[in-house]
Amino acid sequence: MQQPTLIVLAAGMGSRFGGLKQIMAVDDSGHAIIDFSLYDAYRAGFRKVAFIIKHEIEEDFKAAVGRRMEKYFDVKYVYQQLDVLPDGCRVPEGRVKPWGTGHAVLCCRGVVDGPFAVINADDFYGPSAYRALYDFLAQDRPDNEHAMVAYLLRNTVTENGYVARGVCQVEDGFLTDVVERTHIEKRGTDAAYTEDGTNYISLPGDTLVSMNCWAFGRSMLDELYRRFPAWLEKNLADNPLKCEYFLPSVANAVIKNGEGSVCVLNCREKWYGMTYKEDMQSVTSSIRKLRCDGIYPEKLLD
Repeated sequence: MQQPTLIVLAAGMGSRFGGLKQIMAVDDSGHAIIDFSLYDAYRAGFRKVAFIIKHEIEEDFKAAVGRRMEKYFDVKYVYQQLDVLPDGCRVPEGRVKPWGTGHAVLCCRGVVDGPFAVINADDFYGPSAYRALYDFLAQDRPDNEHAMVAYLLRNTVTENGYVARGVCQVEDGFLTDVVERTHIEKRGTDAAYTEDGTNYISLPGDTLVSMNCWAFGRSMLDELYRRFPAWLEKNLADNPLKCEYFLPSVANAVIKNGEGSVCVLNCREKWYGMTYKEDMQSVTSSIRKLRCDGIYPEKLLD
């Protein structure tokens, strides 16, 4: 089999969190969430990793994470910059926001040459998620057969503000639709989302959601590249400073056009993340408990 690559989305500067949360320590040993993710990925079988970063954080990221991981993985660095655009396109004046997760993965074209998984650097997915990703990618299958690890919504929200999640529809184990909801708030064991900041629509806690935890055949890089110019032409006219090229939206288009399939890999893990600074305490206490339960040793990939 062709060894799959784990793509780690680490270019975001953490605007709501207020700092470089990709390398923020979450235990007494100085490990960040990404250290636990890479430990889980290594245990699952991954040996190739591509970190998507910005040039502005390159040295800090390499010093904190990258150089340590070179002992365990074949490490590549990919740079998501605003000016990585199709010929003839220019960055709109005043634009500082990255182009989104679809653009981030698109930047891997030419670096990643086989099947790949995608995760966020600042999300804790749990060991079983990486086993599901690797086991799927390890199978010999057509290049347009993809997969997504789906979480229960109630396991992915925070007490400290709103989150963005891809709300999924599933039939016979395959994804049929995913809609990005960018403002979801916790409501007890359920949740609610709003599109205008005023009117809220309820979502059951057992709704399946995407956490940007994907397994893709190589063809997805070509799809992202092929669709990006038309997306820019449409969205720059409407929202030049904040529009985002979402990875789930492209996966959705592939499904609806009959150009590929996305198998849904159900996961009952609890998500932990640092969307807000107030999340830090719950993340550190949860990781401490996982260590006490024997899920993680004191020493990871150091």
